[in-house]
Amino acid sequence: MQLVFLFVFLTSLFTTIAGFPTVEPSSLLSQSKQQARVSAKKKAQARSRVVRRRPVVRRQAIGRKPVSRRAKAAPKRTVVRKSRTSPRLPLGSGRAMVRNEPLLGSRYARVAVLDKQLSGAVFYLASGHGGPDPGAIGRFGVHRLPEDEYAYDVTVRLARTLLQHGATVYMIVQDRNDGIRDGAVLPIDYDEVAYPKQAIPRNQTARLRQTTNAVNQLFARNKGRYQRFITIHVDSRSKGETIDVFFYHHPASAAGQRLARHIHRGFLANYRRHRPSRPYLGRVSSRGSLFVIRNSQAPTVFIELGNIQNKMDQRRFLLAQNRQALATWLCQGMVADHKRQ
Repeated sequence: MQLVFLFVFLTSLFTTIAGFPTVEPSSLLSQSKQQARVSAKKKAQARSRVVRRRPVVRRQAIGRKPVSRRAKAAPKRTVVRKSRTSPRLPLGSGRAMVRNEPLLGSRYARVAVLDKQLSGAVFYLASGHGGPDPGAIGRFGVHRLPEDEYAYDVTVRLARTLLQHGATVYMIVQDRNDGIRDGAVLPIDYDEVAYPKQAIPRNQTARLRQTTNAVNQLFARNKGRYQRFITIHVDSRSKGETIDVFFYHHPASAAGQRLARHIHRGFLANYRRHRPSRPYLGRVSSRGSLFVIRNSQAPTVFIELGNIQNKMDQRRFLLAQNRQALATWLCQGMVADHKRQ
């Protein structure tokens, strides 16, 4: 018996080494058939389990697509936890309401409304000059610094900041191509228009009348609401004269004077905080002779940002972060005035 098993073993070993298929004994063959039957049975069971996991489809009317129970199941609700450090958001939505304002430029067009501090308030914003009249021209090396471009950039930045606090804002002078710009030298162009889409005249009196007419029409439309008119300019004086930001109002307008003082107090506080070594010399004055102040029905504040001819004042305009600081400080004073109306 031992010789028989030895003979079978040597025969299988020889045929395997020689490269031929081995011939299994009958017992091994029957065992392999049994294993094959078991594996086939397992595959059949697996297929049956897969079939049972398919969603049950209900019978519906002819021509309608079958809808599974799983498809009809309501989606899982996700719970969004608010961060303790996140600002208060409107409408209890769990996220900030976002507005799209193309006039602000592609980079800054999406505006998140962070709070409702200025809800119900209406502001009319007009930068000086524009269209065929660039206003005063300063010099920075070989570059020209046009008043209307820098006044417009601060104004459109102010508009965005006001929108973040829920205000309604009308840009009386508009430039669809510019928006908010972060460059130092802002090139001159002549494509600004007046609200809503009017060509700006070259004549100064006609241009100022166009501005006040637009503001007065909107003022009548928004009767009963908190309304204020801000017009922003850059002054032009001798190169050696350094000036601070000045604010003018109508002598008979208590609301205009109050707004100007609130903004002025904000500038005083910010200068003490950020530039304690330099005194702030800007003032609030009445100036009834200015056309837009005299002819606007809305309480008006006329703002001069500085002397575009002076090298020190030019830093206030050339750096984008400084133009944003001007807009932010203006907005702070306007928020303060709205709270204390």
